[in-house]
Amino acid sequence: MSEVSKEKILEQDYLDKTLKFIGESLFNLQNNLDERLSKFRASGKEMWENSSHSSNDEDKIPEMNSSLMEFRTADRNFHNSKSELNKYNRAIKSPYFGRFDFVEEGYDDQEQIYIGRFNIMNKKTDDIYVYDWRAPVSSMFYRCEVGKASYAAPNSTINGEVKLKRQYKIEDSKLNYYFDSSTGINDEILQEVLGHNSSSKMKNIVETIQREQDIIIRDIDSDLLIVQGSAGSGKTSIALHRIAFLLYVGLGLKLKSNNIIIISPNSIFSNYISDVLPELGEENVKEITYDEIIKKYLGNEFCIENRSSALESLIGNQSVTQGKNRLNNIKFKGSLDFITILDRFIEYYEHHMIHFQDVYYDGTVVVTKQILKNEFLNNEIKMPMAKRLKRIERRVLYKTHPMREARLAKIYEIVRQHPWHEFQIKSFSRLISIKKSKSTINTIRSFTNVDCFEIYKCFFNKKNLLKKLSVGIELPDNIDDIIEVTAKNLNNGAITFEDSACLLYIKLIVEGDENYDEIRQVVIDEAQDYYPIQYKIFSILFKNARYTVLGDYNQVIEREKTDEIYKEIYSILNKEKAIKLTLKKSYRSSFEISSFAKQFLCSSEIIEAFERHEEEPMLSNMNNLDEMNGNIKKLTGKYYAQGLQSIGIICKTEEQKINVYKKLKNLIKVDMLSEEKKENKGGTVLISSYMAKGLEFDAVIIYDVSDENYNTELDKKLLYIECTRPLHRLAIFYTGEKSRFI
Repeated sequence: MSEVSKEKILEQDYLDKTLKFIGESLFNLQNNLDERLSKFRASGKEMWENSSHSSNDEDKIPEMNSSLMEFRTADRNFHNSKSELNKYNRAIKSPYFGRFDFVEEGYDDQEQIYIGRFNIMNKKTDDIYVYDWRAPVSSMFYRCEVGKASYAAPNSTINGEVKLKRQYKIEDSKLNYYFDSSTGINDEILQEVLGHNSSSKMKNIVETIQREQDIIIRDIDSDLLIVQGSAGSGKTSIALHRIAFLLYVGLGLKLKSNNIIIISPNSIFSNYISDVLPELGEENVKEITYDEIIKKYLGNEFCIENRSSALESLIGNQSVTQGKNRLNNIKFKGSLDFITILDRFIEYYEHHMIHFQDVYYDGTVVVTKQILKNEFLNNEIKMPMAKRLKRIERRVLYKTHPMREARLAKIYEIVRQHPWHEFQIKSFSRLISIKKSKSTINTIRSFTNVDCFEIYKCFFNKKNLLKKLSVGIELPDNIDDIIEVTAKNLNNGAITFEDSACLLYIKLIVEGDENYDEIRQVVIDEAQDYYPIQYKIFSILFKNARYTVLGDYNQVIEREKTDEIYKEIYSILNKEKAIKLTLKKSYRSSFEISSFAKQFLCSSEIIEAFERHEEEPMLSNMNNLDEMNGNIKKLTGKYYAQGLQSIGIICKTEEQKINVYKKLKNLIKVDMLSEEKKENKGGTVLISSYMAKGLEFDAVIIYDVSDENYNTELDKKLLYIECTRPLHRLAIFYTGEKSRFI
């Protein structure tokens, strides 16, 4: 028998042994789960019986506490068993995907280390069948070639030699094939995985993590980790796997799922990534969009414009003065300079715009306005303005307390002398006293109540105040227009996208915030979309957190592409241990599509395309839109016949998307993706250019890329985003002349 045949038998034996152990574990876990479910129900019933009938019996409190503890223990045990059962159910289909043989320095034994999504271990014998991909020793599979190798153990660095690296394809518990590789994750595996069809949900990439990606995933030292990655470089996947890794080592970091939050670009994207962490055996972490943060803090009282609406306005009005002025408005109010102006304004407001008054009670001065102002401005403990004012309010009311009691006694004597109130002396006396107290309270609250919207409105309504506070700062040429338009909007109760950030910033500075104090790790995706003022907001909201920031300045839309974006993030988040890493290799699109997309970049920046060759992008000139719609019908049919499963038809704007949907829905089965309808069920979908960021499709059809429709630098950026969404096919339709950028 050949060595190859012997090796194949050994591999099959190891798989059979592993599957047998998993099967036995599943049987035991299911029995254990049933038993724990019974205990959970019994403890819940006991707790109910002890608490519902004895809530007023103090002697029963120890017994009730004991029942509660038993219930919580039963609950925890049940959910732990359920989680373990789910893990083994996933593992039995494909228990591992890699192996390496390692000899530790100073030892002769060669250890075979199998790598999978989950740790599979016999707890009775301590035999490890499969190591979790996140285990320290597993890092060698992703980072080391055959030869000298090392990994960082909890207390030291372990050196040795990798003798063999092997990769497997196991599906439905069957070993399809395996092969040895000498360096990295072999291109053959990458070719197969990346050649698969896209899905309506993002998948995990544990089988194909590259060395540079693994370095990012396993970083536990950085307080701020910035990743600049080209489109399709796997930034978001890396971030999610990084979260899974941090949770795996969470015991040492004191990190749980409720200590992590993801800032997603939009709700479509949030839905798209929702399956990755559960696939890796972890609970989903908190997830929120910037627009949701705004709504949480500013509520439904005002008409607040979201980012999508702002982009729609900008893209649709690029060539007119109104659009250019709006763009200047957004850039200015998002800038570091405007943050400085707002800080000056808040200080100015504290010193000059709070109208303290002398407080009287029953003709006697309780406290003078000068004393109140001095106390307010003496902010040695650095308390937010609103809290300082409320503290003053409490102190003044406390001072009036003995005066109110004395006055009540006087009123009581007066009322008692009138016989017609003999049955209501106390209540009538208190009524008179309360009326007087209300007057005093109203006086105090006239300067202690803070309305952040009114403060911000006042900033633009008070003539020349903004200019007065801008000494040393260069203002936009259209600053008068910005002030006038902003004042008009605010006076009408309308808050634009750019003003919502400024208003929230003022609110957080003036009132303070503790809603996210438990957050220890923040992941910010599409980092290039946020302005300095938004990063300032994040730094206030998540003041106790470390940050993982992922972006691509090539996908910035309304701003200039510049590395200054990251310098501003460094400056604002101001973390001691900060690092920036770059991912230049794109794995999403075929070589032909990646090469085509590069023409829309404004620089000679090197972006490496993965060597997966497919059809060249298709350019099709149409006589009119009706002909275009008919050809889209034919093309989608062709793509489905080729085995492709997801097709994205990308329109420049939401308005165009809605109009196209009205025509196409009568020709093909098509759905629309939007903030309101965020679930992608696969098939053919219509989506606008700026909402497509971060998503991927088997095929992309870009609608009407005529020179009339795409002719500005902003349009060129949109084309780059659109052309970097497909895995396998790209088709561009246009009427008249094609865009000057193609």
